This record gives sequence, C-alpha cells and structure tokens, in this order.
Amino acid sequence: MRLTALLFTAILIGTPAWAQPPQPSSKPEASSPSKDAAKEGKKDQESSLPVSIDKIKKELEQPPALTLRGLDEKPTFKLEVRERQKISLDDLIKSLDFKAGPVPAGGVYAYEMQRQMFHPTNNPLVQPYAAFNQGQLLTILVENLVGKYLAGKAAGAVTSAMRERAVAQAREEVQQSINDYCGSQPNHGAGIEICGKPIQ
Repeated sequence: MRLTALLFTAILIGTPAWAQPPQPSSKPEASSPSKDAAKEGKKDQESSLPVSIDKIKKELEQPPALTLRGLDEKPTFKLEVRERQKISLDDLIKSLDFKAGPVPAGGVYAYEMQRQMFHPTNNPLVQPYAAFNQGQLLTILVENLVGKYLAGKAAGAVTSAMRERAVAQAREEVQQSINDYCGSQPNHGAGIEICGKPIQ
C-alpha cells in the first residue's frame, strides 16, 4: 500500500516538471561569435514570436484616434411634475372588495384544512371552542360584552375625574403664585390687574 502511494505521489510531482518547456539559460555563452550573430539570433527569436514588438511600438507612438464622446457636451437635466389624479367617490367604492368576509383565526386555508381533517360530526372535541362547555362559553360571552361596553365608559369616567383633579390643582398652584407675587408688591399689588381678581 505504501509503495502504491509513493509511486502515485512521484507521478503527480513529476508530470508538471516534464510538461514545462525548457527555460533559456540566462548566462551568455562563453563562445559568442560576434555582435552580429547575437542580433541575428535575437531577430530569429522575435520572428518566432506571434507578435512583432516593432509593430506594437509603432502603434503606441501614434496619437489615439478616438476620443471619448460627451466630454465637451453640457449635461441636460429634465424635470417633470405630475399631478396626482383625483379619485372620485364612485371609483373608491368600486375599488373596495366586499366579497371576502371575516377571516377566521389562523387564516382561511388553515381553517379549511382543520374542517376537512377533523369533521365536526366525527371529532366534536377538536372544533374551535370545543374545550369549553356551555356555561364557560356563556361566561366568556358576558365578560366580552362587559369589557366592550362598560369597561370603556368606566375608564373614561376615571380618566375625566383624574383630569378634573389635575386642573383644580394647577389652578390652586397658579392662584398661590399670584398671591405671593401680589403680597410682595407695594400696597399688596393695588393697581395691578391680576392682583384684583381670582383665577377662574
């Protein structure tokens, strides 16, 4: 098993090295014949390249032919104001949807699934409000009615009583402040309009 893994690793490492092209040596050869021979060798290398460096240099020396469009143009802005269309009462009434009734708790689909899976005849205790007997349902009904009709009025009465008390305390505090001010004035504020009459 170890020999197979070692052989596999050697193949994987050896394949990239074998696939690479040979690198030219960076050292100049000791026996270079002359400068002309070196230039010819360089030209042979350049001719073997797919692109000519002289052509690239020549193209780079030329000025660019195309300029960016729109650099010298001034931007044009457009502003548009749209008036909102007025909706008539008839259009508003036509847009209302009265076809759908009140949605049951959990949504229409959950209610339908509950109704089909647990039919009221076969499973009476699985139906909504089945956990309550008739006396408990009557208690829930009475509590809801009392909460809806009487609790709001009672809360309103308590709130109005608290407000009247707060207003009375504020008036007493203002009257006390006026009395203190008038007492500190010469002649107890005779001639000052606010000192002559109480706050209403």
